[in-house]
Amino acid sequence: MPGPANTLVIEGPFEELAEELAQYIDKVKTPNAEDGQGVHAVVMPLLERNQKDEALKRLVTASAVLNSAPEKEFIAAYNLLIHLIRQSPNLNMFLPRVCQNLSNSPINSPSANGPGMALSTLSTIFNLLQPDNDVRYHVFLAILSVVKRSGLYEVLRPQLKNVDRWIAEWESDEDEQRKLFLEVADVATEAGEEEEAYNYLLRALRTLPANESSSDESRTLALRALKSALLHPTHFDFQDLTSLDSIQALHRSDGTWFELLEILNAGQLEDYENFRQENKTWFDEQEKAEDVPLDHAVLHRKIQLLTLASLASSTPSRSLSYSSIATALQIPSEEVEVWVIDVIRAGLVEGKLSQLNQQFLIHRATYRVFGERQWREVASRLDTWREALRGVLGVVKREREAMEGGSGGDGRSMGHGGMGMGRGGRGMGREMAEMGLD
Repeated sequence: MPGPANTLVIEGPFEELAEELAQYIDKVKTPNAEDGQGVHAVVMPLLERNQKDEALKRLVTASAVLNSAPEKEFIAAYNLLIHLIRQSPNLNMFLPRVCQNLSNSPINSPSANGPGMALSTLSTIFNLLQPDNDVRYHVFLAILSVVKRSGLYEVLRPQLKNVDRWIAEWESDEDEQRKLFLEVADVATEAGEEEEAYNYLLRALRTLPANESSSDESRTLALRALKSALLHPTHFDFQDLTSLDSIQALHRSDGTWFELLEILNAGQLEDYENFRQENKTWFDEQEKAEDVPLDHAVLHRKIQLLTLASLASSTPSRSLSYSSIATALQIPSEEVEVWVIDVIRAGLVEGKLSQLNQQFLIHRATYRVFGERQWREVASRLDTWREALRGVLGVVKREREAMEGGSGGDGRSMGHGGMGMGRGGRGMGREMAEMGLD
């Protein structure tokens, strides 16, 4: 895989090395061929006329046969070819063909090391090129192709942190970025890394200009990202999707999918159940889809957890009774604690259960969306806190007046009471701070 820059140490004049490689290619292709035939016969006259690039062109064209070389000779043969290409002023013309051979053609290795040898050779090519050489882009696509075919995702994973830097160095345009992001998404999907695949799919979507949000390509990518987000069992935040023009365009082209997204984004379990009943035929068709079948069990569980999160964030008392949770989630009362534990594990809510009082005490809850309704809830809480503060200040004022107008003993008594109320006031301040953090 890509890493520190490499140096190939191969000695000898270009002509001698090219002749050696031509003879080796002929040997691998036709072991019993007579001298003077094959690639060697074509290359030698070109070398005699000092037509190095023409000779190199013939070698590169025939180089696919190196994939059939013995395992112990494979790396050395490809290193020799790479060394010859590096001596050409047109190396950017030859390297893509070599990458194609390594990524698309099977490697003949009895020990199943073929993908590893291909990745090693491609990494050598990648690291020998200057960081800003955009041929690195094509080499990396070839690496992704090998990783996808071989399932060696763990080899790729450490390199993904460099993708942004590489794109900047290559000055890749939006189309090139989108192609690369989609390739990474495909590789991650094949490896079962759904969250990583979704992130790169989202990045690919963001490369689409706003004026192409209704194109066929945009619609295809948007639907793929939407389905991935909806059906991923631990993905609960859909704001990253709903903010994209390409997703908003689905409101016109694929209204049912868009409505389902809106329900998972801001709706409740009841909304989902009503939607499913109203679109029963569509649901049945999507559950039988070959590419990405809809999974009611995943959606139902997800909307139940999100409904509980919404309840927790909207309740002014900072607590929920078991009975209200059971009603909202349409579950038996004895299952409430299990669902509360699940919603806490999902990171949607923080709190603790009070089995004695049959209450869920909420410490923190995050709004799923923040719009006009949520602003009204914040305003209502602020009004409540303001009235509470006025009450505290009124009590403090009365106690202070009583201290100033009363006797010494009474003053001490009232002073003590005033200090007690002061502690209460400070306690209220702490409570407000905690509520404010929510």
